[in-house]
Amino acid sequence: MKPTAANQVPGLFTLVLHTHLPWLAHHGRWPVGEEWLYQSWSAAYLPLVRVLNNLAGEDRHRLITLGMTPVVAAQLDDPYCLDGMYHWLANWQLRAVEAASVRPGDFSDSAKSCTPEALRSFGIRELAETERALDEFTSWWQHGGSPLLRALIDAGTVELLGGPLAHPFQPLLNPRLREFALREGLADAQQRLAHRPRGIWAPECAYAPGMEHDYAAAGVGHFMVDGPSLHGDTALGRPVGDSDVVAFGRDLQVSYRVWSPKSGYPGHAAYRDFHTYDHRTGLKPARVTGRNVRSETKAPYDPKRAESAIDDHVADFVDVVRSRLFAESERIGRPALVVAAFDTELFGHWWYEGPVWLERVLRALPEAEVRVGTLSDAVAEGFVGDAVELPPSSWGSGKDWQVWAGPKVADLVQLNTEVVDTALSTVDKALAQTASLDGPVPRDHIADQILRETLLTVSSDWPFMVSKDSAADYARYRAHLHAHATREICAALASGRREVA
Repeated sequence: MKPTAANQVPGLFTLVLHTHLPWLAHHGRWPVGEEWLYQSWSAAYLPLVRVLNNLAGEDRHRLITLGMTPVVAAQLDDPYCLDGMYHWLANWQLRAVEAASVRPGDFSDSAKSCTPEALRSFGIRELAETERALDEFTSWWQHGGSPLLRALIDAGTVELLGGPLAHPFQPLLNPRLREFALREGLADAQQRLAHRPRGIWAPECAYAPGMEHDYAAAGVGHFMVDGPSLHGDTALGRPVGDSDVVAFGRDLQVSYRVWSPKSGYPGHAAYRDFHTYDHRTGLKPARVTGRNVRSETKAPYDPKRAESAIDDHVADFVDVVRSRLFAESERIGRPALVVAAFDTELFGHWWYEGPVWLERVLRALPEAEVRVGTLSDAVAEGFVGDAVELPPSSWGSGKDWQVWAGPKVADLVQLNTEVVDTALSTVDKALAQTASLDGPVPRDHIADQILRETLLTVSSDWPFMVSKDSAADYARYRAHLHAHATREICAALASGRREVA
């Protein structure tokens, strides 16, 4: 491990972002569906690439560990989604023009943030933002997201974390399909990005004893769990069981400083309110104002007020990280590791000011003598302690499996089990028939489609949305839609109707 200079904060700080949405293309638009993709893309993914390109241009390296699930990478590369995103941005621009064109007396709205004067001022600023987004999208994203991410990985700005196809809740998945989904997910990253991830963000940070051996077999050297999985001791990565696979835990004391329902930065009164809309334009012109303030009485958004809050929260976060590194290093008697981990979509989609905060934090930490690195750096530099036995766990409510296996979603658990059994038995028969043919064995696209629909059925998003009562009807619809498609294809293939299948 490298020695620590006398004037430097001990240890290493690592920021980990997890980029994930379910497959949304061709599956509804509003309020859930493609709109969710385009909102996240415009508000989080575009600004994140901008921030990382800015920092890479300053010759800054090893800044973040970025998880990118195959299902998101596929949508950011898909021609249909790229076309849809362009049209969404153009529509956003038209809505901003409408807001910027409002004149006094055009209409009367009781909401303080939606008066003609407030909406016009907001619309002018929003219009400038849409023009920048359209310019960046048409200039940088015309070939999809993979070339942009690959350039950042090549430059050493980010470390890539991979994951299984379609984001299944792995502990509840048939081990054979689990192995397949992980292997193909890593291969997908290799194909798109010319880099095979050495680490993964396990979907939902979910773990079951023995999964470390699956990871080792797939060439995975490290993965993320939530802090309680390591009994709250996240100051070092830990090899799991008798393997060399290292589990890194999210430091909740630091992570919750940012993203806590009760006291996290995004809830500050000066920041843009996520939930308050102008219903004519679909824009969000209000600031949070106060925790118990009704939408119609929220104050108009004030960029100068937000700027001041961002600077305060950058300084606060740097202080928190410094203090935590000193305290944890003293506690364990050696330089410690602090891992702060978040959903990528927090920065911009949920928290409008998040990308600006992120860029300033990544500049401010080194200036405050905090070493910033990636999870691979942590392994290479010896921020790894003794082996540990992990309990069954996740980063969901209760830190167990209840969100994905509780009473609310027992029917989905049963559905997944039945669909996977049907799919695997049908695919086995199909591949056996194909293998019996003379000559080179052709690719069986029907088997591919069965597995594709099966993996979409078992996505962890559907039970999460049901358990959290967040677009639960849509989630159940999607799970049953893909289950029905799997069964329909399997039935046609089993009865010899390959053309129908």
